[in-house]
Formats: sequence, structure tokens, C-alpha cells
Amino acid sequence: MVDACDFGVPQRRPHGFLVALREPEFGRFSWPEPSGPPTRSVGTVLYESMARRGWPGAAAWARRADEPAPTIVGGSDRRGGPDLGPTGSKRAWERLGVNGGGIGDDVPDASAPADLLPKLTVPQVTCLQGFPADWVPAGRKTSSYRQIGNACPPPVASAVGRALAVALRPMIDLRPADGPTPARLAP
Repeated sequence: MVDACDFGVPQRRPHGFLVALREPEFGRFSWPEPSGPPTRSVGTVLYESMARRGWPGAAAWARRADEPAPTIVGGSDRRGGPDLGPTGSKRAWERLGVNGGGIGDDVPDASAPADLLPKLTVPQVTCLQGFPADWVPAGRKTSSYRQIGNACPPPVASAVGRALAVALRPMIDLRPADGPTPARLAP
């Protein structure tokens, strides 16, 4: 089991992976060790975006959102629009000051009440999943949220991928960069 918060993602998101390799590659495989910066809280990560439009409650909200995010759930096409998960997940988000009943179109503005429970936006969820800042999902809000929420956080996928690459490295038939064939696995 690998948890996203151990790899710099501001979210508690345990992931199970099945790795099946033959010997000798199996003997060279090691699960990635936790790496990355210490886990940051939702409030620390999202404060600037919540304050961007002058919301008077942004600082108090950030102090309340003082732990990593619960597991982001990508939503189901059988349950209607995007939300932050089933009842238990929504309660966990509410403790952090987030309305988990849907995904917002934008962050609160200066006219929003200071005690508002804001909805997260797609870019905020993208950030909490550990995607690069310049990564933009395809489609409208619901499909974009489902892509992000159902994805493995990139820092976790990268760490597991690097561990696999180390185990498989001796099998790789490296061709010159200008060669006719890309790198391939040897038989």
C-alpha cells in the first residue's frame, strides 16, 4: 500500500498496486520509499486561490482546513454530477470547511459571507491531486473532475514507475536515439 501523502501530495490517498515480475526482475524491485516535501494542509495549499477574488473568510478558512485532504473521489456517472464522494467523505470535507456536495465554478468573491463553506473548483482539485500547475484536463467541469478525481496522483505514479524502471532496466534493449526502433523489452 502506498499513500499519496508520503510523496508530497496534500491528500490521504492510499493506493494498492499489483506488481508481477519474473525473476530476476522481481528480486530487483523495491517499493518506493516515501519522498517529497512534508505533507501540507488543504488550507496551506489552497489559501491563495481561495483569497484570489477577495473572499473575507479565506484566512479563517485556511486555518480550519489544517490537515491533508481526504481521498478525492472522482464521482460516478450513476450518481449524477460531480461531488467529493459519499456521505462519509462529505463529512470529512465539511470538517475542513469545504462543501463536498459539488464542484464550484469559481472561488468565493468579496461579497461571499466569511463563514461560507466553499466548493472546490476543478483547478483546486487538480492541485490537491498533485498534478503539475500547467496541466489542464479536457472537457467541461464534470468530465474534467472525473478525470482528475479518478486518477492516480502523478507523484505516486511516477515513484512506482521509477521503481519498476529500476527493476526492468537490465531487460531494456537500448537503441541509439536515431535508431529505427524505439527501446523495447528483450524476450
